[in-house]
Amino acid sequence: MKLRPAMKLSDKTLKVLQNFTTINQSLSFREGRKLRTMSPMKNVLAEAEIEEYIPKDFAIYDLPQFLNTLALYRDPEVDVSTNPNFANIKAGAHQRSKYFFSDPSVIIAPPEKEMKLPSEDVTFVLDEDKLTKILKSAAILNLPDLSVVGGDGVVKLVVSDRKNDTSNESAVVVNQTDKNFSFNFKIENIKLVPGTYSVSISSKNLARFYSETYQLTYFIALEPDSTYE
Repeated sequence: MKLRPAMKLSDKTLKVLQNFTTINQSLSFREGRKLRTMSPMKNVLAEAEIEEYIPKDFAIYDLPQFLNTLALYRDPEVDVSTNPNFANIKAGAHQRSKYFFSDPSVIIAPPEKEMKLPSEDVTFVLDEDKLTKILKSAAILNLPDLSVVGGDGVVKLVVSDRKNDTSNESAVVVNQTDKNFSFNFKIENIKLVPGTYSVSISSKNLARFYSETYQLTYFIALEPDSTYE
């Protein structure tokens, strides 16, 4: 099957790309249907299966600017194959933009090797309503930490300031457990597209959040003081 030189990005793909800008402002696109990005601190990796086929490898240094350029058009087509140095963006016969690619070597990109959890010690489903409430609580109370805490028979998400003994906190219960643990994250690393996630956490200080709706996976590093009994 011959691939069309121009592609249209769906609303779902654009939403994923907008989210990726919160993790890394640059992105290396690879030929195929998978988008992958990694934070400059290398503590967050995200990958998504998209419906579009990316026809070749190319890199965008300023992804927010690129997406804002696409937003200037109604139903734009993006041609990344005709010219080796830039993308042609067009809508109809009268609107066109030329957007130059970046040198891939200046972009922090995920390793080629597929990311996997070392183990799955705690699992639960985090529905969209509870995710929204806990993140909103963290924002309203200005709390920097999120902990997945197991104890007294339940798993709960707790937002707090763990360096402050008199910190405000907010919590939601997400599952039951017979284990004791505290898996700690920085709120600044929880940059998820709103939705429901299947969550798996390894005691080796790595967590996976998977959204079936977006075919989207985040791997997020835990803080080193996390505990698991």
